[in-house]
Order: sequence, then C-alpha cells, then structure tokens
Amino acid sequence: MKIEYDPKHDLLNIEFISKEPITDSTELDGVIIDYSKDRRIVAIEILDAGKRTVNDPTDLLNLTIVKEKATA
Repeated sequence: MKIEYDPKHDLLNIEFISKEPITDSTELDGVIIDYSKDRRIVAIEILDAGKRTVNDPTDLLNLTIVKEKATA
C-alpha cells in the first residue's frame, strides 16, 4: 500500500495494488475509486483532501497495522 499527498493540487491517493491497470473509475462527491479489470480496488483518490479533512492530511496518518485472521 502506498499513500501519497500532493499539497500543490490537494490530492490524497491511497494505492492498494501497484502496477495494476485501471479499467474503470467511479467518482462520488470528490472521491474517486479506481478498479482493475476483475473489479478489485486499485486506488482511492480524494480531491480537495485538505478542504475535506485538515490543512495537511498527512497529519492524520496513523500507521498502526492490525493483522488478524478472519473467523468463519
């Protein structure tokens, strides 16, 4: 996973699958979800991220990782 913030354009991008071609995108109220051919989510982009959250969205980063196996 890669998280990028572009302060010049106020864009926040969260990439889940690198080097995967994007075949479809859906936008809902300034949030764009990019999909691969098999409908997996490749990335999520937030337009005007600083206006929607805080001036610098990187201040919101919490890199805590929780790994638990799903129970049946």
